[in-house]
Amino acid sequence: MTRYAGLMSGTSMDGVDAVLLDVAASGCRITAATHRDYSPELGAQLRAAITRPDRVGLDELGQLDVLVGEVFAAALQQLLAEAGVRADTVRAVGSHGQTLRHQPHGDAPFTLQIGDPNVIAERSGIDVVADFRRRDIAAGGEAAPLVPAFHAAVFGAPGETRVVVNIGGIANITVLAADGGVTGFDTGPGNCLMDVWVQAQRGEAFDRDGALAAAGRVNAALLERLLAEPYLQRMAPKSTGRELFQATWLEAMLAGATLEAADVQATLCEYTARTIRDAIVSLAGVQPGRVLVCGGGTLNPQLMQRLAAQLPGVRVASTAACGIDPMQVEAAAFAWLAHRHIERLPGNLPAVTGARGPRVLGATFPGAVTQPSSDLRMMRERVRSTP
Repeated sequence: MTRYAGLMSGTSMDGVDAVLLDVAASGCRITAATHRDYSPELGAQLRAAITRPDRVGLDELGQLDVLVGEVFAAALQQLLAEAGVRADTVRAVGSHGQTLRHQPHGDAPFTLQIGDPNVIAERSGIDVVADFRRRDIAAGGEAAPLVPAFHAAVFGAPGETRVVVNIGGIANITVLAADGGVTGFDTGPGNCLMDVWVQAQRGEAFDRDGALAAAGRVNAALLERLLAEPYLQRMAPKSTGRELFQATWLEAMLAGATLEAADVQATLCEYTARTIRDAIVSLAGVQPGRVLVCGGGTLNPQLMQRLAAQLPGVRVASTAACGIDPMQVEAAAFAWLAHRHIERLPGNLPAVTGARGPRVLGATFPGAVTQPSSDLRMMRERVRSTP
């Protein structure tokens, strides 16, 4: 058994999830988990950087990289302290970082995650594996989603088609076919549009318990306008982010409409459920035996209810039904991807990302410095004594 840590901040941009994952030949097991919030000031800076990237200078970007790295490092230290685990018992940390920009198409495709792994390695003394996405981009892929390989490892069931739905700021699905095949892609908005709307209307970070959505009624005209978004009609592999589904996009969709705040929220909730359903139907090919949901969307009972209503006859439940807390899945996935990197095993699935082939993902940032070997010391002495 080898112990890894995983650090993850997703498109909801609320803070850092951290887990400890024991990996063995027989499987893997989460042994501890915690969460550390971004400060309100840092969260506001990050959201502003995504909304108006043209206003982010090099100095601010460099500072954000370090500041986010410090939060990731603090989350790791908090995890170790709460679990009573020594740093030297952790083989490596898998750190996803905070995505600021994801542009996998164009003349120079790129994806940008910040949260300096050097800071994490320096503060913890543990090897850090980070920068997981750019190798897949270099290999012609979308670099997202990356979690389906982990979903297959922990949620797959031979003989049964299952779908894993991750609802963070953006939603993605993984279809685990009965024959072992794995496919998936980003379906569109998860919580992000609902968060944007409730923030604008109520000054709250998210729609707690889906209360605002539950108080409204779905507006059919608005829903149809939302469903006309071209991204939804694109063929997979595909990925998206807050670069598309953000406040300005929503404002354009609402232009000229006069609707109650609760009705807009109800429609946005239905939109997320409907786009996930449509993606499952288009990709699974057959009705899945089970749909397992993870991410912050599981905390919204109205969204879970609407998703279940869109999939009649299908068992819809959180990943807790399979033994993994839905809020810990993504951080665990990056601990697992760190293990794959250390073992020089591929972390991407070309059928999902569209890359030219399997690739070892990430780069290592060493933690504690080891003392030089006796052979190296002798070599240095020889160099110093040479006339």
